[in-house]
Amino acid sequence: MAVEIKIGDRKAWVNLLKQDGNILEVEVDGKTYNVDLMHTADGTFSILEGGHSYDIELVPDETPKKYTAYTLYERYNVEVIDAEARYLQNRNANGAGPGDNKITSPMPGKVVKVLVQEGDVVQEGETVVIISAMKMESEYKAPKDGTIKKVHVKDQQTVDSNQVLIELD
Repeated sequence: MAVEIKIGDRKAWVNLLKQDGNILEVEVDGKTYNVDLMHTADGTFSILEGGHSYDIELVPDETPKKYTAYTLYERYNVEVIDAEARYLQNRNANGAGPGDNKITSPMPGKVVKVLVQEGDVVQEGETVVIISAMKMESEYKAPKDGTIKKVHVKDQQTVDSNQVLIELD
């Protein structure tokens, strides 16, 4: 499975093609590399590739899938952007936020359950609809206190990216 890795301002598509113990065949932006990767006792990674040796220390950030990578002379901010991370980014970017009156679906999915009706009074943080996407169920919550103005979906309905699900007054 390919993942996108952001290192500083650069983004690279990385795909693990084959693994036999510490020996990996990795494709980076369409180019194949054979590497010997070892996680050492002191927490660094030792990488041998093309006759060169690299030592990298990866320090996890407070946010999942984000790291600081230290080499002998440089420091890099690294982020792994896999399907789950992309889904969460889309959900945060496209879903309702504080002050929004519309709750939208960040990606295609299926409505599992609509928990409100038009005219219902909801409190901020109350779950109003559950969507299934990418084999995960996600609860969409009211971004603020208010009244349900319009419900645009029903149970078991398929929804598209950025489709409005519910509007609040």
